[in-house]
Amino acid sequence: MSYQFLTVERKGGIERVTLNRPDVRNAFNEHVISELTTWATRAHGDETLRVVVFAGAGKVFSAGADAAWMAKMAAYSHADNVRDARAGAEMFLAINTVPAIVIGRIHGAALGGGSGLAAVCDIVVAEQDAIFGFTETKLGILPAMISPYVLQKIGASAARDLFLTGRRFDATKAKEIGLVHDVVPAAGLDAAVDRFVAEALSASPTAVARSKALIQNVLGQPPAGVMGITADAIATQRVSREGQEGLKAFLEKRTPKWGA
Repeated sequence: MSYQFLTVERKGGIERVTLNRPDVRNAFNEHVISELTTWATRAHGDETLRVVVFAGAGKVFSAGADAAWMAKMAAYSHADNVRDARAGAEMFLAINTVPAIVIGRIHGAALGGGSGLAAVCDIVVAEQDAIFGFTETKLGILPAMISPYVLQKIGASAARDLFLTGRRFDATKAKEIGLVHDVVPAAGLDAAVDRFVAEALSASPTAVARSKALIQNVLGQPPAGVMGITADAIATQRVSREGQEGLKAFLEKRTPKWGA
């Protein structure tokens, strides 16, 4: 499928999705949101997809909301705003629940919705000079659509600081609070991403998908309340083809063949 504002490159089980609006710093508008939702919906049904890498064309990952789009919002009614916001919320949910491992490649800046996109990635690698920020309150609005995912990553204490002030912060701080997993020099960004891609490909595809679902089902619940969920999850995976192959490969001291 072709897109106007995304570049999608596929090689085997790896898909590289690049925000491709460098002239406006890869800012989000309703069209970008629609294309990302369409991509994520397709990704949910692609059993051969193993790893996704999100990146941005040009000098930054994403500067957040498009100024022209925000100018249109100023004339929206409450109902128009609800429809618009719900489309964005559905996009973040769709990306967050893609069954494959999603890696964010962050350079330059990830602001507003750009930091939100980082939050729905499973693994985030940032260049050491990258800048982040939940800058919505500086514009008189809220980081509402991204809040469920950001709170899962950074917790309420960091959110009270960063959501309320809207201040920008560096990659080291982003790693400290859990938004980013690895910080590297700009020259080493692609190599670091590739290392995570290789690690991702070594994991069982069905175990990855079910582990992602397990995180959402167990997060915030008391252990006793999810015993049934966790017991059924591991039992189902143990008797699955990949569960059996993984155990057999371990006992035989060989690399498992997930695609066999």
